Amino acid sequence: MKKIYVIGAGVEGQEGFSRRALDLVMQADILFGRPKQLELFPEFPGEKVHIDQNFSDVVNRLKSALGNAVVLASGDPLFFGIGRQLLRNFREDELEFVPNVSSVQYAFAKLGIPWDDAVFFSCKGRAAEDVVDRIVANDKAAVLTDAQNTPGSIARQMIRRGREGYAAYLCENLGTDEERIVRTDVRGLLDEPAAPLNVLVLVKQYEAFAEASRTVLGIPDDAFSAIKKQITREEVRAITLAKLRLCHDMVLWDIGAGSGSVSIEADHLMPNGRIFAIEHNEQYQDFIRDNLRKFQSRHVTVVEGEAPACLELLPDPDRVFIGGSGGSLWSILEVVDQRLAVGGRVVVNAITLDTLAATSEFLENAGYAVEVTSVNIARTSPTTDYKMFEAFHPVFILVADKQ
Repeated sequence: MKKIYVIGAGVEGQEGFSRRALDLVMQADILFGRPKQLELFPEFPGEKVHIDQNFSDVVNRLKSALGNAVVLASGDPLFFGIGRQLLRNFREDELEFVPNVSSVQYAFAKLGIPWDDAVFFSCKGRAAEDVVDRIVANDKAAVLTDAQNTPGSIARQMIRRGREGYAAYLCENLGTDEERIVRTDVRGLLDEPAAPLNVLVLVKQYEAFAEASRTVLGIPDDAFSAIKKQITREEVRAITLAKLRLCHDMVLWDIGAGSGSVSIEADHLMPNGRIFAIEHNEQYQDFIRDNLRKFQSRHVTVVEGEAPACLELLPDPDRVFIGGSGGSLWSILEVVDQRLAVGGRVVVNAITLDTLAATSEFLENAGYAVEVTSVNIARTSPTTDYKMFEAFHPVFILVADKQ
C-alpha cells in the first residue's frame, strides 16, 4: 500500500531533521512543500511540488502520484499544521507522520520556561474576544497570532478588560537570521512592532493577596475597590455564593455587579466557567476592572451596558445573580425567564420589601420554586473602646429554581 510521509521541518534548517526523515526524503519520487521548505533540499533528484493556497490541487496530485511521496510541514504536522487537512482527505493508514520541534516548543526552550502546563492555540478564524477569552482563562498561553489578531491588538483587548497582569514574550522569526525575542508586559506590546511570523507567550503574574484569596471564601470588604455602602457584604456574599450552587463549568450572569465582588469570588469556584459582570454605571465599571486586576480573575468578563438590553449577545445562563436592577427589575426577570434553562437557578439580593415582593410575585407566577432567607449581620468595630455591635440593613436572599 502506498504511503504518504508527512515530515516536520524544524526551525534549524536541514540540521534539524532526523536521519530517518532525511532518508525518507531522499527515497521519495515526489516532494511537496512550501518554497522555503523545498529550498532545504536543493539536490533532491525527483519532482518538487509547491503547496499553495489551493489545497485541493495538492490532494489530487497526491492521489495520482505513482511513486513515494513526502510532504514537508512546519514543526509538528499535527500541531496547527497541514496534518489535519491531510487526515480529512486520506485514511489514517495511508499517512505516516514524522514530527519535528514546533515553533512553540522552540520558543519555550529559548525562554527557559516549562510548557507542559500551557495552552496553545491559533488566532486563525477566531474573533478577538474569543482569543482573549482563552488567554485570561489560563495561567500560561502560547498564541500563534495572525494579521487581524496581532500582539498589539490582543494587548489592547486585554487592557480594556483589565487583564494586563501577564509577562509577555514576543518570539519572532524563530530559527532564522532575523530571530528576535522581546521580553515585556502587556502594555509593552502596544508599542512593539511584530513580524508576521511570531509566537506570543503570555505568563500570568500573581500578587500574593490574589493567590491567597483563591483558597478562601469571604474576601474582606476592605480588599475591594468600591463605594462601601454599595458592596455585597462579606457574610452576605458567602451565603449568596452558597445559594447559587455553582459548578465548575457553568455560565453565570451577575446583573448589577457593582464592585464585582460576587463575580470575583464565583471565579474561584468555577475553574472552567464563564462569568459576565453586567454593570451600566461607569464608576462601578472602573471598580470592577481595578478588582479584576488585583485578584487576577480568570473567567470574568465586564459587560458595559444596562440590563436587559445588553443581555442579548451573552450565552444563555445556568445561574443568574441579581444584585441591582436599576429600576428595570420586571423586564430583567422576563429576559432571565426566557433564557434560563429548566433546572437553572436565580438568586436575588433585596434590601427593600418592595423588591422582595415584586421578585417573589414574578417568579412564583412563572412557576419557580421560591425560597427566601433573611440575613441580619452585626459586627463589632475594632476602632472603638467598647465592644458594641454595629448592625447592617437586613438582606433578603431570594432563591428561585426553574421547574
